[in-house]
Amino acid sequence: MAEQLTYVLVNPYTLRKSRTGGILARLLTRTALDLAAARLFAPSRELVNEYAATLRVFRKGGRSHKDRVRELTHDYVLTNYSPDPATGRRHRVLMLLFRGENAVAKMSACVGNVSHHSVTGETVRDTYADFILGEDGQVKYFEPAVLTPPTDENIGKKLRIWAKYSDRDGGVLENVLPYKRTPHTQRTLVIIKPDNFSFPSGKPGNVMDMFSKAGLYIVAFKVNQMSVAQAEQFYAPVLPVLREKFKAFSGERSREALSREFNFALPSAAAAQLGEVVGPLYANAQFCDIVKFMSGRKSCECPPSEKKRPGTVKSVVIVYEGEHAVAKVREVLGPTDPRKAPPGSIRREFGQNIMVNAAHASDSPENAKREMKILNLAENNLKTTIEEFYPA
Repeated sequence: MAEQLTYVLVNPYTLRKSRTGGILARLLTRTALDLAAARLFAPSRELVNEYAATLRVFRKGGRSHKDRVRELTHDYVLTNYSPDPATGRRHRVLMLLFRGENAVAKMSACVGNVSHHSVTGETVRDTYADFILGEDGQVKYFEPAVLTPPTDENIGKKLRIWAKYSDRDGGVLENVLPYKRTPHTQRTLVIIKPDNFSFPSGKPGNVMDMFSKAGLYIVAFKVNQMSVAQAEQFYAPVLPVLREKFKAFSGERSREALSREFNFALPSAAAAQLGEVVGPLYANAQFCDIVKFMSGRKSCECPPSEKKRPGTVKSVVIVYEGEHAVAKVREVLGPTDPRKAPPGSIRREFGQNIMVNAAHASDSPENAKREMKILNLAENNLKTTIEEFYPA
């Protein structure tokens, strides 16, 4: 079967309850589809009305459970996706794009149906959705958790509607959170690193779920392929640290190796001299490995003309906002070396070594701003993905 592109919309209530990570883990593991793009929205009334209009499809004479759920979903979108009528404040909606063979049917089966019957937790909605009826059979509460198209009918039309408004209503969101900002309110950047995407697994969602312990709000979400140029700029502050750090280590190792090679003992003082020469070279090699890990290609092997091309490995970039966001996220993440990270931290649970350590988090509000600029979070690769797959 030909490759398809489908979507999942994470509802405002699901985002507020910090269920997004658990849901993403299920979507990735149970479909094995490629997470192609993502974007956080604060939908306008115009976007909501256009999208809701594609949902209200009545079958002639049909009043089945599916017809009922379809109507409830239409009304749910109009009520819960639209700006608050009293304050005008918009709500957050996260769109995830998934690509692969038979993607629409696979995702629909994974998300499941909304039902008031007892369930086993087999699907996303079994666990996270609610459909409560009163004794009179009337619906008392309806929360579908996420939305995804059950078939490929009109899917291109639906996606083009979101693409149409994605620049204006999506990206790094401002003034949508229901709390008063204080001098301690910060934004921090998190990268769920490429080692979490080496094969289809629940790790990206599980890492995200652990970050929810920080009690912060998501204000941006992007599937990213870091270029070599971006990786070099992003990790540029690390290079002088590496050069200084490896002087003594590489100098002593070089002295020992040369002593064995020439069969005479070099004096200890030679280690310092060798470190001045070998240390920076060794640091540069380590830096190239970092760039390759994050972009898929070593900077020392990449021609300058190709450095700005999107990388070959994937990561997810998230911006969190809230009180003391930087410190809270770094506490949940744990130290750089997973062996030194405390139990219950992300790096202890998912890290392997100092480089392959599950996630990155900014170490200050100033660095968060620098890193956001480098990764160009305003870039709308969701719109590009939709338009390439479903041209107008």
